[in-house]
Amino acid sequence: MLAELQNSIGNDVLTGLAQAGGAIALCAAVVALCRWQSVHVEREAVVSMARGLVQMVLVGLVLALLLHGRLLIGCLILFMMAIAAAITAAQRLKGMAGALPLCFWSIAVGAGTVIAVMLATRSLQPDISMLVPVGSMIIANAMNACAQAIERLRAELLAHVGQIEAGLSLGAEPTVIVAPYLQSAVYASLLPRLDMMKSLGLVWIPGVMAGMVVSGASPVYAGIYQFIIVAMILAASGITGLVATVLMRSRAFSAAAQLTIRPADAAASNRASGQAR
Repeated sequence: MLAELQNSIGNDVLTGLAQAGGAIALCAAVVALCRWQSVHVEREAVVSMARGLVQMVLVGLVLALLLHGRLLIGCLILFMMAIAAAITAAQRLKGMAGALPLCFWSIAVGAGTVIAVMLATRSLQPDISMLVPVGSMIIANAMNACAQAIERLRAELLAHVGQIEAGLSLGAEPTVIVAPYLQSAVYASLLPRLDMMKSLGLVWIPGVMAGMVVSGASPVYAGIYQFIIVAMILAASGITGLVATVLMRSRAFSAAAQLTIRPADAAASNRASGQAR
């Protein structure tokens, strides 16, 4: 029996690798088309695909070993995912002091609040096989919302330096001056999730619902549960975007209410980013 199970797993892995090879070949063709149009993404594409495949294989191995682990282990895995998400999002704020803790606390508060509510209401089971995949989706979307919010807010501040400093010179509070830019940044971070919610079931059928239907669950219940997950993703993105912009606003001004973000700093950050690539 054990030998048959091992053979089955081995065959599944070989089939998956063959299918992954086809997907990589298609991506390579797209990269070649981009190069033909002088869009050079070869290095990033190779690194991204290699990392993605290796990381997902490692995740599969970890889940196979910890499939029936305790809630504490699942929470530890999600905590490590949140750290990795914060490191990724913080790359949008190169050159800004405290970018990493800003992103971590934004993602942790947004995703952590939603995951805790889902566990408390029994919408999410504490079993690792359910907690980690759903939790990772929420953390990933919180990461994207954080990156989009801080990048948009930074762009808005850099584009309106003159107006901001004019308002400060007239005695206006920094929170009042940047309020429109903060609202724009939060909305920009929520827009993809709002579009995802509006197109749910019409443009795409998410993987969770498809997997539940294939496994024999009621299609109606699977649809409702998928809506719950997307709604929680929207909630996590909203909380994360709000926390990220508020924290960044506090770092954008000195104790003397002077704007600390300058176009020269952004140019230096972009040059450093280009050299890193």
